[in-house]
Amino acid sequence: MWFVRELTSWLSGAADPDVFPYHSVLGEFQRVGKHFVEKNVLALLDEARARVTGRGEPAPLLRDFLDATLDKWDGRYDYRSYLALRLLRLPCGADDPPPAEDDTSARRARDRLVIRLVADALVFELAAATHTTDLLPLGRPGPELVAKRCRLGVRAASPALTRLGLTGAVGAGDPATVATALSVVAAELGAAADQSLRLSMLPVHVTHDEYLFIRVLQAYECLFAGVADELGGVVAALAVDAARPAAARLAYARDLLGSAGPLFSLLATMQRTSFQTFRQYTEGASAIQSRSYKLVESLCRTPGEGRLDSVAYRSVPEVLARVRAGQPTVEEAYRSAVGEGRLAGADHDLVARRMGEFAATLLRWRRTHHRVAVRMLGARSGTGYTEGTPYLAAVRDVPVFTTNAPDPHPTDPTGGHPA
Repeated sequence: MWFVRELTSWLSGAADPDVFPYHSVLGEFQRVGKHFVEKNVLALLDEARARVTGRGEPAPLLRDFLDATLDKWDGRYDYRSYLALRLLRLPCGADDPPPAEDDTSARRARDRLVIRLVADALVFELAAATHTTDLLPLGRPGPELVAKRCRLGVRAASPALTRLGLTGAVGAGDPATVATALSVVAAELGAAADQSLRLSMLPVHVTHDEYLFIRVLQAYECLFAGVADELGGVVAALAVDAARPAAARLAYARDLLGSAGPLFSLLATMQRTSFQTFRQYTEGASAIQSRSYKLVESLCRTPGEGRLDSVAYRSVPEVLARVRAGQPTVEEAYRSAVGEGRLAGADHDLVARRMGEFAATLLRWRRTHHRVAVRMLGARSGTGYTEGTPYLAAVRDVPVFTTNAPDPHPTDPTGGHPA
């Protein structure tokens, strides 16, 4: 194993983070799957991490990469480490990256990342279809499915392209041509020296569809982080009687969630047998551990005691701690503003309407999540020691707010209707 010699050589020298053999180590993890990397390799990586940590000099990229590769070795493997969220600078708990300086920069950064994630998934599909990669060779999809994924992927990236003013950048044509054009745009959106996107692809197995699965979930985490930021802004705006900015943020959050619908359509193209193959090695990692989603839910209104005492919130202790400490919510801020006469008339109607629209969109997302999960899992339990689809069924209709009109049962974004 030549890459072991390369890693050993790095350790025996100055152990300079700038010349760490990322390509070789990543290649081995992708060749066999994280679950199957040999223990002697993991021991060397653990030694490398100790060397980097002991230097006293910041090497965040290498530290985060080694943490992502060693999560199973450490016994802390979970949803956030599986998706390598820290490498992508996405919220995942303690030591989260600092927020962007302003809302516009944060929004644009998230849109760029979503485009890059989706485009990367399509690049892999096209490379596999043209036999220019041997990465994750098990269960290759046929040409019709690849074309469908390209079409749906471009559609999933379109809202972010529109927000960035890049609508016409991908042009028209057959699915492969448009997907290739999207990849060109995506490459221009990332810094040339930024390795984080490439390093964040650490599948547990060698099944082709796991690549798509990881990239779609990473895109969802990016979107939910954005929604959480917007809801926090709504709370702050309502506290200072800024009804119009609050309504605008609710509309933006609604649109972010609405734009996530095509991602479900893309995810639903996964081959069920492929999903069943690789998911047996993801035990311990479940979307129930998503910090960003729980933050969104708890920023809407304070969950009931039974919900807070469930595995859902025990899986995200940092969010649970925020709620227990009295985290302000949109519903609380709305009720306070109305009760004190600070939100009335046309401003009240606008905010209430935007809250209802946001709630309807989030409920639609939950129902679609349940439908896709049923398609892939049936009645089986979920990963991460969760109840899987029965859990999703139980929580899909939990009210987002209790101060607005009932949900109007919007159409399911995958083309069906809510369950």
